[in-house]
Amino acid sequence: MSGTSRRGGRVGRTLSSVAVGLGCVLFLGGFVLAAFLYQPYTVPTNSMAPSVSSGDRVLAERIEGHEVRRGDVVVFRSSDWGDLPMVKRVVGVGGDTVACCDDAGRLLVNGEPIEEPYLDESERVASPTGFDTEVPEGELFLMGDDRSDSLDSRSLLAEGEPGTVPRDAVSGRVTATVWPLDRIGSLSEAKGFADQPGGISGTGPFWLLVWATGGGAVLIIAGGLYGPVVRLTSRGRRRDGVRSSSVTHNEGTHG
Repeated sequence: MSGTSRRGGRVGRTLSSVAVGLGCVLFLGGFVLAAFLYQPYTVPTNSMAPSVSSGDRVLAERIEGHEVRRGDVVVFRSSDWGDLPMVKRVVGVGGDTVACCDDAGRLLVNGEPIEEPYLDESERVASPTGFDTEVPEGELFLMGDDRSDSLDSRSLLAEGEPGTVPRDAVSGRVTATVWPLDRIGSLSEAKGFADQPGGISGTGPFWLLVWATGGGAVLIIAGGLYGPVVRLTSRGRRRDGVRSSSVTHNEGTHG
């Protein structure tokens, strides 16, 4: 083997080790951060369809109440709602006036109509029942995306209750659906609330972590395959060299 080949082999092995090491850092780091920042949750009902449906497995970013923005799909638990984890969309925060509906059937927040493209196309209005309420400070007004079949703040409001949930009842913001396979993807941003005070929440680190863990896995596999590929290639070259020598020898003998 020539000196150039030996140097090439050493460089290749070094790069392979670096790829595996970097891949492990990215893969394990991304996985650990995802486990720390997100919590899995199984959606129990269809009240948030079509955004998320019953049985969907979702990831919710761990947040505190003060981080909640209008338009967020949140996981919360409240004794007034059965003291079970639930998923609803925030349509109003403390100090807001929330009403329904305008002449076009849209939700009104602080007098401004809200476009909600995440609602099912069959939903002609933002709510089949009218209401007009002011959200108390430190509270959240919540609605399901299936407006015709969701028990939410409107239901409690109709019973004479405030219908709201304390901010500190929220434990997570739903970012993406991860199961079933045909529904994998991140939730669309609620841009209709973007012009309200405080704006809307960003996408968070979800896709950065996905690319980090995915890229790490690719580097680990690529680095791990380097050695076997080189050995197979070397064996092939040796066999070709043996066959070439044999042919040359036989030609010399017969000549």
